[in-house]
Amino acid sequence: MLDYADLAARIRALTEGETDTVALMATVACEVHHSDSRFDWTGFYRVTAPELLKIGPYQGGHGCLVIPFSRGVCGAAARSGEVQIVPDVEAFPGHIACSSSTRSEIVLPVRDGAGRLIGVFDIDSDQPAAFSEDDAVALAAILDEVFARAA
Repeated sequence: MLDYADLAARIRALTEGETDTVALMATVACEVHHSDSRFDWTGFYRVTAPELLKIGPYQGGHGCLVIPFSRGVCGAAARSGEVQIVPDVEAFPGHIACSSSTRSEIVLPVRDGAGRLIGVFDIDSDQPAAFSEDDAVALAAILDEVFARAA
């Protein structure tokens, strides 16, 4: 099991004093991606226009460049404001297959210190049912702490 307390401490140390959203996203994506072998693609989609996400900092193969709030797991997280844990992406209505190797996915909404949705944090795995509620809770706590100071 991933040591989320250690991951959070590393991210805290690396991002201390930083307020730039892109710099924070890049650092979080890198640290999370390299922390667990389940994580095949790890990154952010940023809100760039009403109801529209565009790819942000990420680790892994190519991602989709643009995702409307109306499509896919990332769109569902942005639209609903709720974490999406998808044990089998093939069973998710409207799933966008950015990579044919993806089997499961977790997507968390990301809010700034004012509570505005600034994006979603997406982790794909080539393993089925790779994510749990424990992952969601720990990742949400990290995101909340880091992006509360985003400018």
